[in-house]
Parts: sequence; structure tokens; C-alpha cells
Amino acid sequence: MFRGVATFNLDAKGRMAVPARFRKQLDVCCEGRLVVTIDHADHCLQVYPLPEWELVEEKLGALPSLNPQVRRLKRMLLGYATECTMDGHGRVLLPAKLREFAGLDKNIVMIGQGNKFELWDEQTWNSLMEDCLQEDFDAIMPAELESLSI
Repeated sequence: MFRGVATFNLDAKGRMAVPARFRKQLDVCCEGRLVVTIDHADHCLQVYPLPEWELVEEKLGALPSLNPQVRRLKRMLLGYATECTMDGHGRVLLPAKLREFAGLDKNIVMIGQGNKFELWDEQTWNSLMEDCLQEDFDAIMPAELESLSI
């Protein structure tokens, strides 16, 4: 279970150093093998441990490919999916095309999302959080969340 927020810098080669608190978990659950892909709704990246990504691939494969929206989603998520491996120092090289998509240059934020991470440009993330804090969540609560008690 990945949770929490971590900020750090990409190095000059486009590598991110996975925060130490997540490294051991990733070694255990996937031997440091990750899949990085774009987020279809936001300009960020999604980072999955390989076994979690394989479940996503299975679900995507089961969707009806005659549906044009399904085909577009598959093209984006599967087409950009790149397998990456953590090196001995806990670093992961993020492909240039994916860094470009998410606007990742130097300062990035890693957000735990349970079974995966999101990677955001720090400035974009901060702006998004400011916008979220301004929203009236009760006024826009979707039906799926009405039974959620926090």
C-alpha cells in the first residue's frame, strides 16, 4: 500500500530517486520492476509495480475493442506503458517522452495512490491542490462517494 506525498528532483539524466520508504516495498512486491505510463485524464504519470500493471492490462484487454473510446484509452495507456527497473541506488530512468507529457523537468512530486503512484510536476501539483482546497466538495459530491465515511 503506497500512501503519502514525497517531493524530490530529477537528475540531469531524467532519473528519479524513489524515496527510501517505498524502495523496500517495491523490492518485495516487484523486485523493483515498474511500469510507467501517462494518465489519460491529467498531465501526470502513473507508476505501477509490475504485478499491479499486469492486472490493469488484463482488465483493458477484456474491454470491447470495437468501442472507439476503449481503443483510444488502450492506445494511450498501453501505448505509452514503459517497463522500468529500479537500479541499485533506487533510481528509475523516466523516458523522455513521458517526462515531456507530464511536464517533468526538475522538481517533482510522487503521490501514493494505494496500488500505484502518480508523478507530477511540483508547480502543477501545488496549483492543483490550491484549486482543490477552494472547491466546495459537498456541492459536487458524486453519488459513488455519498456512502464514504471519513
